[in-house]
Amino acid sequence: QVQLVESGGGLVQPGGSLRLSCAASGFTYAIGWFRQAPGKEREGVSCISSSDGITWYADSVKGRFTISRDNAKNTLYLQMNSLKPEDTAVYYCATIGICSRTYYTGPFRSWGQGTQVTVSS
Repeated sequence: QVQLVESGGGLVQPGGSLRLSCAASGFTYAIGWFRQAPGKEREGVSCISSSDGITWYADSVKGRFTISRDNAKNTLYLQMNSLKPEDTAVYYCATIGICSRTYYTGPFRSWGQGTQVTVSS
């Protein structure tokens, strides 16, 4: 099983930016970012395929967030710009089954512990 460790969360003002990182012990899978706000279900934010760089974004983050991966460093990134209070959540990275331009699928075999992102003035 792949070990995943997220970092980079914090408190930021509306309109600000953060970059999340997810260090992985193995990096041959499609992988994605998910988030869970208080009282809400966990939702997919973005994913990237294992080798050809295909990406998917939730409508709520399109144009503001950018996912990328450095296979040499076994690290996944999420650049978050123009942050809004509704982006406040715990952000998780997880391995996924398939990431295409229009959908993603499980299985979600490995999850990180999460990193808190708070957008507030």
